[in-house]
Amino acid sequence: MEKDKSILITGGTGSFGHTFVPMTLAKHNPRRLVIFSRDEMKQWEMAKIYGKDERVRFFIGDVRDKDRLARALNGIDYVVHAAATKIVPTAEYNPFECVKTNVIGAMNLIDACIDQGVKRVVALSTDKASSPANLYGATKLTSDKLFIAGNSYSRSTNTRFAVVRYGNVMGSRGSVIPFFLTLASKGLLPITDDRMTRFMITLEQGVDLVWHAFDDMLGGEIYVKKIPSMKVIDIACAIAPDAHHEIVGIRPGEKLHEQMIGKEDAPHTYEYAEHYKILPAIHNWSQDPNRINEGKLVPTDFTYCSDNNTEWMSIETLREWIELHLEFIGKS
Repeated sequence: MEKDKSILITGGTGSFGHTFVPMTLAKHNPRRLVIFSRDEMKQWEMAKIYGKDERVRFFIGDVRDKDRLARALNGIDYVVHAAATKIVPTAEYNPFECVKTNVIGAMNLIDACIDQGVKRVVALSTDKASSPANLYGATKLTSDKLFIAGNSYSRSTNTRFAVVRYGNVMGSRGSVIPFFLTLASKGLLPITDDRMTRFMITLEQGVDLVWHAFDDMLGGEIYVKKIPSMKVIDIACAIAPDAHHEIVGIRPGEKLHEQMIGKEDAPHTYEYAEHYKILPAIHNWSQDPNRINEGKLVPTDFTYCSDNNTEWMSIETLREWIELHLEFIGKS
């Protein structure tokens, strides 16, 4: 990502935005960094952090409102799309609202970015978009497809779209770590299934992946970070080693293991030192040597799932991470 450019992040008051904004201000010194979101109170609280930093701007708006997006995107060079309805049960019980934000909102942003001549757009995806088992995952898969196809419509403006996909963010609000921490003193932790596994990634690693995507993308790529896995029962043991466990069963729409690359994507997936890259099947882009760029094609039966991972996080490593970040866990 070039320095002294104008950047906008949708859903910028969420967990990712609270990490992306300070890291990007420090490393890339943007001319302007716009936080676009619909929650005025979250914007008010976030604005207190940056005080008189004239680079940081706040823009009330909703990705469902295409006209508002067009106004916000005027003069913007780079966009990070983090806005989403993402709580699985919420999406199941409010499907129309989820579709309006995750699908219609994606379409609005794509159109507005092309119309305003934005240079590069990176959309945040989720493991749940790979072989989706719930509505949230289905809408994010649709969103991924829309951003990939957006490259077919933007030739005259040279706007380019790519996607980054990662799994469970360690310590973010709504994740299992702060949930277990609130229950640790009671001596009883609910475990959905003692076989369940999850990918583990920090928000800082997520930001690094977005930066890499901006630097590497030609358009249409899905970037997947190589990250470790953990059993949920081991996460519980790291937080409260003496607590008893109660098996409560998997919630509707929840997977036993997270998947970020399915077998269907293997013919178009390439491996690199620290990540994988899924290239689009359309327009033969998956055969483009410039997009492949020294990547190694994965085996035809390849999948990247939290249970077949080659890298695992130990209980001791997670416990050390929690001790270092305790005051920030669950805050964003």
